[in-house]
Amino acid sequence: MMADETSEAETSGETERKRLARRTRRHVSFRRQLVRLTFYVMLVVAGCATASLLYFADQVASLQPPANPKADAIVVLTGGFQRIDQAVDLLKAGAGQRLLISGVHPTTTSGQIRRNTQSSADLFRCCVDIGHDAIDTIGNAHETANWIRNNGYKSILVVTNNYHMPRSLLELRRANPGIAFVPYPVVNSDLKSTNWMANPMVLKSILTEYAKLTVASLRDLLGTPTDSGLRTERAQTTQ
Repeated sequence: MMADETSEAETSGETERKRLARRTRRHVSFRRQLVRLTFYVMLVVAGCATASLLYFADQVASLQPPANPKADAIVVLTGGFQRIDQAVDLLKAGAGQRLLISGVHPTTTSGQIRRNTQSSADLFRCCVDIGHDAIDTIGNAHETANWIRNNGYKSILVVTNNYHMPRSLLELRRANPGIAFVPYPVVNSDLKSTNWMANPMVLKSILTEYAKLTVASLRDLLGTPTDSGLRTERAQTTQ
């Protein structure tokens, strides 16, 4: 009897070991499948992100100023005097009745901008508004919206860098439904004829702007509320 019991115990123990071994193999197999699936998902996400980035860069590189720009008024989003120079030249050429320079630093005066653009005092006195309230691109859109409402404009010529244009239009159209915005891109970097991926500064600008555009698009998709981007409203909130 003792031998039979020992044999049964050994058989039972061996069966249990086999069961544990099978369970361990299943767990290992599941982990491997999970790792493999995660890798493939990350690969697909990385591929989609790369394709989307390249599409964005191609879209930006294809932007060209209209041959005969014309709108009720002009808005330029600050970020360099090249943009402001171009906007002032458009105003002088009659592309719009009036110009808003949005997002000017509070310490920068109208006189400083006028001198830097080599424009007449009469032009600035009659037809140029300086916006000091916008902090960022969202603020530019809201500052422009207030200006459009005050003046009753229906069409606006938008002057900003080519890589900044897609996000600028997205923010402007959200803040100003029903207004026609005509893009007038200022080309700082010729992405068509140069290898922009080999230029660290240009690559950084493209990647940064692409990331900001992606966040802005997701925010719109999810309906996430945002800050106004205006100094006055932010100051009132913190008081």
